[in-house]
Amino acid sequence: MTTPDEIKTQEYLINMGPQHPSTHGVLRLLLKLEGEIVHNVEPHIGYIHSGIEKMCESLAYPQIVHLTDRMDYLSAHMNNEAVCLCVENAMGIEVPDRVRYIRTIMAELQRLASHQLWWCVMGMDLGALTTFFYGLRDREKVLDIFEETCGARLTVNYSVPGGVMFDIHPNFQKRVKDFIIYFKKKLPEYDQLLTGNVIFKERTKNIGILSLEDAISYGVTGPSGRASGFACDVRKHHPYSAYPLVQFNEALDTAGDTFARYRVRITEMWESLSIIEQLIDNIPGGDYAIKMKGVIKLPEGEFYQRVEAARGEFGVFIISDGKKNPYRLKFRSPGFSNLSALNVIAKGWKIADLVAIMSTLDLVIPDIDR
Repeated sequence: MTTPDEIKTQEYLINMGPQHPSTHGVLRLLLKLEGEIVHNVEPHIGYIHSGIEKMCESLAYPQIVHLTDRMDYLSAHMNNEAVCLCVENAMGIEVPDRVRYIRTIMAELQRLASHQLWWCVMGMDLGALTTFFYGLRDREKVLDIFEETCGARLTVNYSVPGGVMFDIHPNFQKRVKDFIIYFKKKLPEYDQLLTGNVIFKERTKNIGILSLEDAISYGVTGPSGRASGFACDVRKHHPYSAYPLVQFNEALDTAGDTFARYRVRITEMWESLSIIEQLIDNIPGGDYAIKMKGVIKLPEGEFYQRVEAARGEFGVFIISDGKKNPYRLKFRSPGFSNLSALNVIAKGWKIADLVAIMSTLDLVIPDIDR
């Protein structure tokens, strides 16, 4: 009779994706396994490559704004704002205070909507279907606010160089305040349903640990980096728009495991509500945009602007030769850097743990492929 010690095993390769529910998009992971244990994860990207950076070289700056929310459609407001800030800073333009407040409120509503979708999908990834309905229920409230003011729910294109495309809807402040009251009552349900769930904790605590050194080395930013103790919140360390005017805490954890990445995002939702509360009754009067030239030309030089998107630092790097379109343009998307650390995080854990780990990285694939 063969004893367990005599059983021979061998490594084997399998493809996870490019069409797989837990990759949340068109991503292929080449996994090297021994039994259920992951020995190596090799991401293969490019299945949804759009060539956005190259397209930008032939587009005017206002047109480029429209492409950025196609990259990470769950951080549309932040991505739009990054290009606008880069252009405005390069031209030495000061936008009205009303614009700063509106952009910041919109960005935090966007962060809430993104984290709500992440939360409901993470629960579903681990078999908790109820969270999917609860998360989408709450996210719809935010998207309704977007639709009323921006005319769109997902790819909003609301920020433009010099301001925002339209002034806020007359109902905007009331609806936002109603939403804050509503969501403060609903957010504790997230803890009741998932955070305190014994099975969920078993699937996430002490699983998929990313050290602080590795987070910094791989450039893992956003909630995924902050869960490893990496203080990298752009809103705090390089404040822009109305962030210097509000009080909020940078959500940090030191455990670096899957549960810590989950917990940081829950904390961030409370902080976003607080930021919006501080601004919503104090939106200054005045113009919602300044008059810009019909053709925008940046001075010759190199310009960089970073913002805190829902998944981490999003950067815009422009090289201008003084014409109406950039000579070169490069986006620093958080998803690409965060994905690069997946092998380090998942190596040695079971294939089922890989699903939970990926869920807390909260990848949006067009943001990576761009």
